[in-house]
Amino acid sequence: MRFRRSEPRRRARQYLCGLVSGVDRKNGWTLAEQAGEVSPDGMQRLLRWADWDVNAVRDDVRNYVVEHIGDPHRGAHRR
Repeated sequence: MRFRRSEPRRRARQYLCGLVSGVDRKNGWTLAEQAGEVSPDGMQRLLRWADWDVNAVRDDVRNYVVEHIGDPHRGAHRR
């Protein structure tokens, strides 16, 4: 289990969507606005205090990117 509660799971998804979006500047305010929030407080709370398995989520994101976005003609994955 990556997240113990649904709110941080939802916010983490919004955070990642903001990071890969076309928003020019990626900071707490712009990512919060992209997620439809009025302030960056929730995003900051996610990054500072939420109880989640940071390493497992990092691995999940990396695996997703390699599988869905990686170049299939490139061969072995580099770390």
